[in-house]
Amino acid sequence: MPRLALIAGIALLLSGAAAIAQPAFDTPPPATDAQIARGLELVGANCGMCHAIGIDGDSPNMLAPRFRDLHNKYPVDQLEESLVEGIRTHGTMPEFTFEDEDAGAIIAYLKSIQTCQSAAVSAVVAP
Repeated sequence: MPRLALIAGIALLLSGAAAIAQPAFDTPPPATDAQIARGLELVGANCGMCHAIGIDGDSPNMLAPRFRDLHNKYPVDQLEESLVEGIRTHGTMPEFTFEDEDAGAIIAYLKSIQTCQSAAVSAVVAP
């Protein structure tokens, strides 16, 4: 009987070690204010001539979607790869490519206006 208890103890110990070794699938850390501000700067310089980039207002080009509504058409998190590889959706839209860090900042900004309509974002975001 002690041998069975020893085997059970080892199995329990190994199962606990396996659980500790499992990678954690935590959510990524929240975006910083600096990332969001950088994202706003980038979309303002590259996208604002056609798209509504703020939390209100219409797009200057009525065919261009408002950035605050992108989540209705696309999973915003999945746009980062397109921003790095080159995003172009139609013939009149110029192709844009961004470095990984800048693409991450754009996604941070886009996510901030999809879900957060707070006064803090209103203060940062100019229509």
